[in-house]
Amino acid sequence: MRRGQAVPLTRGATAYGTSGGRRRPNREPTSSASTASASLSYERGKITVMTFSGISDEALEFYEGLAADNTKTYWTAHKETYEQVVREPLVAMCESLAPEFGSVHLFRPYRDVRFAKDKSPYKEQQGAVVGDCYVHVSATGLFAACGYYRMAPDQVARYRDAVDDDRSGPELEKVVAGVRDGGYVVDGELLKTRPRGYSADHPRIELLRHRSIVAWIDFGAPDWLGTAKAADRVAAAWRDMLPLHSWLDSHVGDSELPPR
Repeated sequence: MRRGQAVPLTRGATAYGTSGGRRRPNREPTSSASTASASLSYERGKITVMTFSGISDEALEFYEGLAADNTKTYWTAHKETYEQVVREPLVAMCESLAPEFGSVHLFRPYRDVRFAKDKSPYKEQQGAVVGDCYVHVSATGLFAACGYYRMAPDQVARYRDAVDDDRSGPELEKVVAGVRDGGYVVDGELLKTRPRGYSADHPRIELLRHRSIVAWIDFGAPDWLGTAKAADRVAAAWRDMLPLHSWLDSHVGDSELPPR
């Protein structure tokens, strides 16, 4: 995953509206193996066929418990549950989507607390990147996103140049409008005022205020979450949101600064 290109990771559970309660609808019957998404898992040189049949209520309940007791004691007592109802189904879903979207990277469940005030040791969502797209499971359900998160200073500069440009700027306006019309949120880290060097009455001043820009959708816990249809819903959302990422790739690209 390239610097400045990642979408919401550990902070997604709060910054992008996935915290809070969830409803527990009656689930649709789990899809049969003939209709579920199949994928391959590569582990220690062995190939294991994994079938994605949905994200169960147990996965959400695991994270509800973790939110209430984010300790090593809870994690150790429920680690097998995490592996079976969170990690394995998410890996299976991501690998089933990999042929279209790209390679899979599953994030570690452990928080880096070295410089954090919050010393809770575990992330309260399991996130993954498939190519340029992001997905996570948390206590509230399923979340998907696409865009540039935490852009480096040189990326922000190129982004603003492109937004200011009379050709590429209106292109981004059209892309953002199209993504929003599809029912997705487009936001990110914003300056409180106009960026230095730009007029307050610039026709794209709201876009210029962005220090990052991401499209996302919080699916929650709908009836289809416990079925193989969840992979189809995520794929459809990523396809709708990828035009934003394509514009960013074309006009911003990777950071050229050395890693911190």
